[in-house]
Amino acid sequence: MADNSKDDFFQLFKRFGAFLTLKVSNLFQNLDSRSVGAIAGLAFAIVFTWRILRSPSGPQRRRPKRQAVTPGSSDVNSHLSAIVATSGVSPSSEDSSTQNVIDEFFQPVKPTLGQIVRQRLSDGRKVTCRLLGVILEETSPEELQKQATIRSSVLEVLLEITKFCDLYLMERVLDDESEKNVLVALEDAGVLSMVKDKVLFCSTENGRTSFVRQLEPDWHIDTNPEIIFQLARFIKYELHISPTKPERAAMNVFSSTSLEQFFGTV
Repeated sequence: MADNSKDDFFQLFKRFGAFLTLKVSNLFQNLDSRSVGAIAGLAFAIVFTWRILRSPSGPQRRRPKRQAVTPGSSDVNSHLSAIVATSGVSPSSEDSSTQNVIDEFFQPVKPTLGQIVRQRLSDGRKVTCRLLGVILEETSPEELQKQATIRSSVLEVLLEITKFCDLYLMERVLDDESEKNVLVALEDAGVLSMVKDKVLFCSTENGRTSFVRQLEPDWHIDTNPEIIFQLARFIKYELHISPTKPERAAMNVFSSTSLEQFFGTV
């Protein structure tokens, strides 16, 4: 019984090794450093266990030689049928069961939103972003004179961005009342604390362009195609938010219908 258990373990280990060769490259693309360490530790434990089981535990008794018999075909079939009936498991079902166990163990690890944000931003450390049409429901400065409304679906993405980036928010406003409405909305939604009060206001679109060039971010996010085009020569990456897919202004300019859609949260 012990020998049969050891043989079964060796067979499972061999299948595991073969399957690991096929799956490991895809698996490691979605793992962070801590997950890689965990997998390495698991692999070490399996190899260590295998080496212990492989080494002889004590003196082995010599098995008596069985007398050679030349059976007929009917004897062979009867013998195989007896083995299958005794074990209760056919070879095909055993292989399928082993494969199912390995497939379940190596299910692709779904990346977190934080990992997706870092990957999409290419590990950029400074981001500038306009408010209208990206973070706010409103799309024109005139609307801000009455109210400012935060898009709730963008909050989770903003939080992840601010965990590893300096995020500067900016917008053109027509008067002090508009600026007040924006700041109140940002504070009520918790965005003001996320960006650590890094909110800039200007009275013209050119003023926003000047802000971006002075800050020299890794990414700028905007809805104005003219500003996107003007800054393409100076900024490493840009994200153009537009309800329709615009013509690509440059190789370093990406487009999306929303900030959430760009990071795959909708």
